[in-house]
Amino acid sequence: MSAARIVVVGTGYVGLTTGACLAGLGHRVTCVDVDQAKVARLSAGRVDILEPGLSELVARGLTSGRLNFVVGARDAVRDAEAVFLCVPTPMGAGGSADLRAVEAVTTEIGDVIPSGCALITKSTVPVGTSKRIQAMLGRTDVPVVSNPEFLREGTAVEDFLGPDRIVVGSDDVAAARWVGELYADLAAPVVVADAASAELVKYAANCFLAMKLSYVNSIAELCERLGADIDLVTEGMGYDRRIGRSFLKPGPGWGGSCLPKDTSALVRVAESVQYDFTLLTSAIEENIAQRDRIVAKIAGAVGGTLAGSRIGLLGLAFKAGTNDLRDSPALAVASVLGALGAELTAYDPAVGGQIAGMTVVDDPYQVAKAADAVVVLTEWDEFKRLDWTYMAEQMDGDSVVDTRNLLEPQRILDAGLSWQGVGRPRAAQRRKVAVS
Repeated sequence: MSAARIVVVGTGYVGLTTGACLAGLGHRVTCVDVDQAKVARLSAGRVDILEPGLSELVARGLTSGRLNFVVGARDAVRDAEAVFLCVPTPMGAGGSADLRAVEAVTTEIGDVIPSGCALITKSTVPVGTSKRIQAMLGRTDVPVVSNPEFLREGTAVEDFLGPDRIVVGSDDVAAARWVGELYADLAAPVVVADAASAELVKYAANCFLAMKLSYVNSIAELCERLGADIDLVTEGMGYDRRIGRSFLKPGPGWGGSCLPKDTSALVRVAESVQYDFTLLTSAIEENIAQRDRIVAKIAGAVGGTLAGSRIGLLGLAFKAGTNDLRDSPALAVASVLGALGAELTAYDPAVGGQIAGMTVVDDPYQVAKAADAVVVLTEWDEFKRLDWTYMAEQMDGDSVVDTRNLLEPQRILDAGLSWQGVGRPRAAQRRKVAVS
């Protein structure tokens, strides 16, 4: 299709990636935000988000003239052919999705959006939101289309340009198909659905992944109790094409900007139609239990009492490759450790500044200084390359708790330390020899 005039409202992970990638596909894109300082930074090519390839895409879009940034949606949409809503839909009261930002933008632009322009929800929204937006508009000449995103932080650009599928849904089938054509240059199947089905796809996918992660964490706990090795168990499972290898790594729990709020929101949606989604609520409860098991593992590594213990934390972001702290399992574990009286020193290669309840340092070796235990909470590759002999020299204790099974246990043992993973046999402890 020919280049479309597109407005993207919101410049967070989803909005900025969507705008930059659509401009890269040849469309003329205006990205809108309410933060004047942020718009100024983006207009100058400065991207605050840590996302591989995104800064380069923004720079190319600005240079080509196909991408620009403005404050205020009302004027921006007046000649648009498509408007993407990429505003936050955080967890609201009671766990439901908070749609105030979506509603505010709809109200702002409702009377000026051109006839025939597609109003597209890219934000994750509950089933029924398209109908709600259509009713708010009070117009039949502006089709509302659901086009959920499936972007992973750390690989968002790659996921956008090489998607598994593109989902578009609307009660106006022609509008849904036209939105699908915006992605014509991407070699991906397009699923055209009704609005309700498209809205449910995102929740169904994310909640399935959350349940898969809770399941593998439960199997890891069984491995510890039965003397099995989770790495070998998941290797054996992963060869089954019906299961696959992704989301089969145990850890300190799942988090981030999507899974916690989406699982909670789908539970609330199920309740609204009198369905008790026990499978999903159990996955949420298991995620909390996993955090508590990790805390208990760390307590055991320092002799059972966390009060007054010095704990070094490696990793704060919810996953490697991003600086996002939203619902980070690392922070969830740290919060409990701090509440139980542990003194925390933390390092993350993408996170700086002050965080309540801990001292954040800019050198990974500083977390080991006088530490009774060092805990790996985020799977940054640089932690594998640390000089663990030097780490051991800095520590008062000798315990390394690897909640991501990231490190090579023998390297830790060779440094004179002990190693504990998740669902793995505990490496034989080698006490450090005191130097007199």
